[in-house]
Amino acid sequence: MIQGTASDVGKSMVVAGLCRAFTRRGLVVRPFKAQNMSNNAAVASDSDFPPGPDGTAPKGEIGRAQAVQARACKAAPSIHMNPVLLKPQTDIGSQVVLRGRVLGNCPARFYHKMRHQLIPAVLDSFNRLAAEADLVLVEGAGSGAEIYLRESDITNMRFAEAADLPVVFLSDIDRGGLMAAIVGSYELLSEGDRARVVGYLINKFRGDFSLFEPACKIMTERTGWPMLGMLRWFDKADRLPAEDSLALERPAEAGGKGLKIAVPHLSRIANFDDLDPLAAEPGVTVVWVHPGHPIPADTDVVVLPGSKATRTDLAVLRRNGWDIDILAHVRHGGRVVGLCAGFQMLGTMVRDPDGIEGAPGETPGLGLLDIETVIGGSKRLVDLDATDAVSGCRVTGYEMHMGVTSGAGLERPWLRLDHGDGPRPEGAVSADGRVMGSYVHGLFGSDAFRGHWLGRVGAEAAGLDFEARIEAALDALADHCEANLDLDSLLALAR
Repeated sequence: MIQGTASDVGKSMVVAGLCRAFTRRGLVVRPFKAQNMSNNAAVASDSDFPPGPDGTAPKGEIGRAQAVQARACKAAPSIHMNPVLLKPQTDIGSQVVLRGRVLGNCPARFYHKMRHQLIPAVLDSFNRLAAEADLVLVEGAGSGAEIYLRESDITNMRFAEAADLPVVFLSDIDRGGLMAAIVGSYELLSEGDRARVVGYLINKFRGDFSLFEPACKIMTERTGWPMLGMLRWFDKADRLPAEDSLALERPAEAGGKGLKIAVPHLSRIANFDDLDPLAAEPGVTVVWVHPGHPIPADTDVVVLPGSKATRTDLAVLRRNGWDIDILAHVRHGGRVVGLCAGFQMLGTMVRDPDGIEGAPGETPGLGLLDIETVIGGSKRLVDLDATDAVSGCRVTGYEMHMGVTSGAGLERPWLRLDHGDGPRPEGAVSADGRVMGSYVHGLFGSDAFRGHWLGRVGAEAAGLDFEARIEAALDALADHCEANLDLDSLLALAR
């Protein structure tokens, strides 16, 4: 198990790199994270239920990070790789997904009391993966030394004890305070938990290690834990999907020039890696607009991304004045794209009569498409691999949403997806063709479709193979782990 001294120290990425590195050595490797909190989710196979009437396998959802780690293992993502997924909907509550299926909405204080009841399901999922693998790489959550959570913990030390796992602590030197983080973790842990830790790793190191080596000696003297390796800064980290929106808080270097795409950073933003393929294009600049800042006047396209709480984020749009910016942008000939919840926001009304995403009620949309949405019903989880009859391009991606959209605007669909049984309409486009939306996530990861869309909005694609780019980044990450760590020694610590 890789535990962190804090959130965002690089656990997900290090586990992904180790997954690919050990897979390349011929081992059957599987990733596991007992509980993830993220609105960046992926569709995964659900072996607990029989195929549907059409013969297709049922689907569930897991954290995006575990789906990337599964890819690093060259394995299909499974609901057992992340049995508990928390999708924040409010500041104090989340939608709880248990083994791929929505269990319900739960305030944090209630979930804190109930989560120990989930341990049997979590252990069962772990044991299923262990039975099919030579090596399971387990990712902790946040800090492993939050001892006030120990009794209700299902993903750090309590789980490590239940599954009898050796623990390696990972700490991020780039943020500073690494010595305090390692020694402080040791001081907080009980004797039993300290004994479970077999060493620590240093992540994101830059500079001359000999200058920091005395610090490692002090940490080892204070803790008895050996320093197991030091990972230098990995400069291709931005080529892999980020686990959560913490990654969007850090300033990023501008991408390409040319087409400028502005994306409002919504409070409950979900599946924001939909924008990664566009950001990778040399002729495109993607700008994340943070609260308190206007949408830049020189924006060519505004993209409204997914959200876990559509009505809440419509209020965020209005509170920041982004609704006024977007309407002015359209009046001046600009374009707008809505993805999933962003598609719902483009309509005239979003209704949530049963309070699925918050308090029951209804909220006017932006009125840019003649559609309206009712939140409710079962969650739609579908992998897509189809041909779009409008563009003539192959489209891959997935749907992951609750709610039904209706209205005259659907008579002008953005896509017509043909799975071999005839095309079906998907999404909507305004009469002037400048506003469009769809429920399909991952649209822009399809190279031909992305190129077609860029041409439609006056830009030019560079012929980028986005999937090959991710594979190359995973291989480079594995090479990075091979070069910086003693993988034989790490493997020997597994049991």
